[in-house]
Amino acid sequence: MWSGIACAEVRPYAVCGTRVSCQSRVVWAGRGVCREQVGSYVMKAVVLASGGLDSTVTAAIARAEGYRLYFLTIGYGQRHRVEIQKAQRVAAWFEVAEHKIFQLGLHEFGGSSLVGSGDVPRNRSDRERQRGIPSTYVPARNTILLSLALAYAEVVGASCIFIGVNILDYSGYPDCRPEFLQAFENMARLGTKKGVDGRPVLINAPLLWLNKSQIIHRGLAYGVPFELTHSCYDPQKGELACGQCDSCVIRLQGFRAAGLRDPAPYVSNVSRR
Repeated sequence: MWSGIACAEVRPYAVCGTRVSCQSRVVWAGRGVCREQVGSYVMKAVVLASGGLDSTVTAAIARAEGYRLYFLTIGYGQRHRVEIQKAQRVAAWFEVAEHKIFQLGLHEFGGSSLVGSGDVPRNRSDRERQRGIPSTYVPARNTILLSLALAYAEVVGASCIFIGVNILDYSGYPDCRPEFLQAFENMARLGTKKGVDGRPVLINAPLLWLNKSQIIHRGLAYGVPFELTHSCYDPQKGELACGQCDSCVIRLQGFRAAGLRDPAPYVSNVSRR
């Protein structure tokens, strides 16, 4: 269960690499909800919640900045479907206002080892991960996920979308770059009723410039339940992380750099120290 921290003021936050200041005063409203003192208005945010480490830390940041959370989890035919179950547990822990789980069959297109087209790369070095776009890239995934989140945001009246993308540990994915996020935000402003009415939905990527160790430390500050999260691209025996795919390697390196043991379940031969 979210224990939260009392908020005195909403801090500046990163939107597509820029700084946007918000000076609204907020107060603790119980059950981990910080509400803006503007009549009865409550700030709302849609969080793309995968059940992974980054999206969970992102949700904690959104909650601490005063937003009521609306989780959106997408089942797109990924081989690591266990992350959907993890997202449900994370949503329960945060006591979110609403959690939508949307099924979308991107596996029908193929084109990615995450949806069954080929094997997931294993044991790649840092240098290898910097070479080109890996087979785990799902064509246009973040464009599709953000589009769904944008529609959801319009329906629930959310002012922004929180997404846990990262430019430092992104494994070469083109849709994790700040220029992509900025372009999407511009599109959202032009192509939605909220945008035309002068109330555009903003894209908030608070982890964009943090390495994995910094993300973990940020999560610790908010009491994030890392044991509920799942990052592995190719889980074994249900939910056991393989410890060898790019996502596992980056996660394990982050916990080691932070001086911590990863509490997520792994296959027995993986060292978490």
